[in-house]
Amino acid sequence: MKITSEQMTIGPRGPLKGEISPPPDKSISHRAVMFASIARGKSRIEDLLLAADTVSTLNAMKSLGAKIEGYGRPKTVAGFGAMHQNYEITGGGLHGLSEPASFINCGNSGTTTRLLCGLLSGNPFFSVLSGDESLNSRPMKRVIEPLTRMGARIMARESDSRPPIAIRGGGLRGIDYDMPVSSAQVKSALMLAGLYADGETVISEPCTSRNHTEVMLRSMGAEVEEEWENETGDRVGEFNYTNKAHIIKIRKPAEELDPFEIKIPTDFSSAAFFIVGALITKNSEVRIKNVSLNRTRTGLLGALQLMGAKIDFLNVREPGSGPQKEQEAIGDLFVKGAQELKKINIDRSMVPLMIDEIPILCIAAACARGRSVIRGAAELRVKESDRIKAMAAGLAAMGIAVEEFEDGLAVTGGEMRGAKIDSFGDHRIAMAFSMAALAARGQSTINGVEAVGISYPGFFRALKRLLK
Repeated sequence: MKITSEQMTIGPRGPLKGEISPPPDKSISHRAVMFASIARGKSRIEDLLLAADTVSTLNAMKSLGAKIEGYGRPKTVAGFGAMHQNYEITGGGLHGLSEPASFINCGNSGTTTRLLCGLLSGNPFFSVLSGDESLNSRPMKRVIEPLTRMGARIMARESDSRPPIAIRGGGLRGIDYDMPVSSAQVKSALMLAGLYADGETVISEPCTSRNHTEVMLRSMGAEVEEEWENETGDRVGEFNYTNKAHIIKIRKPAEELDPFEIKIPTDFSSAAFFIVGALITKNSEVRIKNVSLNRTRTGLLGALQLMGAKIDFLNVREPGSGPQKEQEAIGDLFVKGAQELKKINIDRSMVPLMIDEIPILCIAAACARGRSVIRGAAELRVKESDRIKAMAAGLAAMGIAVEEFEDGLAVTGGEMRGAKIDSFGDHRIAMAFSMAALAARGQSTINGVEAVGISYPGFFRALKRLLK
């Protein structure tokens, strides 16, 4: 395996053997920083991810007046800088933020941008959100439109659809909003705005997306109620994989949000690459430690099990257990390879539970028997890259039969051959094809691998260690 700052060349290798602890969860890290900044008092966050996206959120909240201090020694990976550190964040309460002196640079982070749109819509001052070229090309209308209905005054480029975004917040009212597409980021933005709104805010999404916001806000004392529609249309109070619509109700807290303590678990989306990498390489045995096992986040595990994969769950701790009083389920995963996989069909109801893992699921499908079909994933067109196009192009270059749809793709399993792959500057594309290269015939070169720093700065060092 040969790595430069911009490309990686790797031939068929294996097995992957050993234990690994991928970086802390990016989604939870974003929310922990943002929510602690609007709590009343001091919160302690252990193992906060330090990657490009989460650093954007840290800097954003500092610019809004939150007191943020690291403590303890940063945990580093040689050659890749700090990956996580402990932080104390002292918030001034729901109304403790202040107008920033300049525009807020969100970098490449869509999560930072969309969640801040909701938070800043509730605060009575002026702010501007901008980012890099990739971020400023991404659509934001789906979050701007409902926030405007709540009373926020928002202007943006291209008919109020793309950053930079100018917000004059305050004066919000609760609304009932039916989301056309399930999105944890849009849902979270509306929930944050709902904390500041007069009246109840009711958000309905067609199917359940990841619920880190609901879990964390509820732990801070916010009034968050959830219901689901089951297959017969009845309302139920518990999530399961067959539920249809998801309804969230949020009321403005009577006083303030409580501070909290949290240890950030391992990021399932980062672990996913090594799960599939182990499945598709002979004689692999990998244990992935302290992984977030939130059921609204781990749809990939269910998909792989339907494909015939056997994945062992070890040392599982349920919410509220353990010395850290975990907010969400955590455990270890043990994966052996190479396992024989079969085709799978993924529909619209399953996509939100694995939206970030679909690129690596495509690699599993390329190694499976038969034609796998993924539909209802149009949101992948507007991520850090057009991930549908990027995966289709890369798989075709590796000799895999692939059909591209507007909302997904079909992948027919076969023998992969080494190829030159363009990551399109997308961290998940780069990591997905790094795993594909392990099982391909001949060497592969992946361009744009520096993008992995967005979520997993030590990815290639971890891969090299497991290949020894």
